[in-house]
Amino acid sequence: MRSMTTGGLPPGIFHPFSPRGRVDPYPAYRWLQEHAPLYLDNFSRLWLVTSYPGCSVVLRDQRFSAALAQRRRVRDEALPSSMLTTDPPEHGRLRGPGTLLLGPAALHSQTPLIEAEIGKLLAGLGTRTGEDADAIADIGEPLAVAVLSSLLRIDPADRTAFAGLARRASVNLDPLAGAEAGAAGRRAVGELTSWLDPHVTAVSRAEPDSPLARLAADPRLTRQEMLGILSLVVVGGYAPLTEFTGNALGRLLSRPDARPGEPVLAGLGLTDPGRAETAVDELLRLDGPIPFIARVATCDIELAGGRVPAGAQVLAVLAAANRDPDVFADPDRADLSRAPNPHLAMGAGPHFCLAAPLIRRAGAIALRGLAGRFPRARAIDPVQRWAPALLPRKLTAFGIRLN
Repeated sequence: MRSMTTGGLPPGIFHPFSPRGRVDPYPAYRWLQEHAPLYLDNFSRLWLVTSYPGCSVVLRDQRFSAALAQRRRVRDEALPSSMLTTDPPEHGRLRGPGTLLLGPAALHSQTPLIEAEIGKLLAGLGTRTGEDADAIADIGEPLAVAVLSSLLRIDPADRTAFAGLARRASVNLDPLAGAEAGAAGRRAVGELTSWLDPHVTAVSRAEPDSPLARLAADPRLTRQEMLGILSLVVVGGYAPLTEFTGNALGRLLSRPDARPGEPVLAGLGLTDPGRAETAVDELLRLDGPIPFIARVATCDIELAGGRVPAGAQVLAVLAAANRDPDVFADPDRADLSRAPNPHLAMGAGPHFCLAAPLIRRAGAIALRGLAGRFPRARAIDPVQRWAPALLPRKLTAFGIRLN
């Protein structure tokens, strides 16, 4: 019978939050799934939930509060009301208008612009004959900036400033960020909001029918609430899209058995739109940049393995749930045609990532474009080197020979 425990991990398995464990947390996650799917961690004083069913409950059951989890992070000031700091029903009121920017109809209308932006980025890479590229610095980050700039109508001349703000604000994704880092992240979000305010006004005048203008005009929101949604779109889109791209290319091209010059991408069928879309979900499942999500229990709650007491801070460990062998066959293997693929890489329930459809759409377009333009792309060094960070989970760098 599996049960909750506060005991340490066995010898030879590194704690997933330790420097060595951060690089490869999966042995620890698998041990916890098998022996203690609900685990009170003495290191962090957090309750770790590692099974897929347990994580699904934490994300979907409204007795687990996202708002309280956010408040636990505050040290010196109150957070403004936003989708991150509220629970249903207030969360739903703030989230609903976001579909004007990121809903199916809005994304469908923006897809040609996103395709054009990604096409320009890849065409620029194609001119670097004989040069190597880095999957994160040269592809992932420019891709995220281009996609978000297309969506938010940011001119090329302003994109460097925008990227800097987005990068600094992204620390807000980390529920374990310390007081100093958290304060810096909140300041960056304030600067980002101030930067976006006049920009939205200008876009609304120039393109009153654009998704951004429609969101800005929504009478359900105050101006500050609308700007808060935009800031969350940037924070929830920039780092995840950047790191997903780098992680995905690292996974696809890390083939030590590939012969020199072998067209690795060409052999994966990624130029097919349907194949590219299923590949994105599988790559998110295996190497998603958001490894866990924090919640606080509002009452005593029974989960598989034990009871979570009221007031406990809980981490739904998505990276573990996405490799739960009870849900995913051969969970550590990449199956780019895996379907269905009910991964939790972008969360679930009321707080499911608002930018998830954008990340999936842009990710599939990027994979198709890369496979079509650079079928012989290959890793300079197939070894994946993961950053010793808790969140996001990302490669430090990944060199690619494109041609």
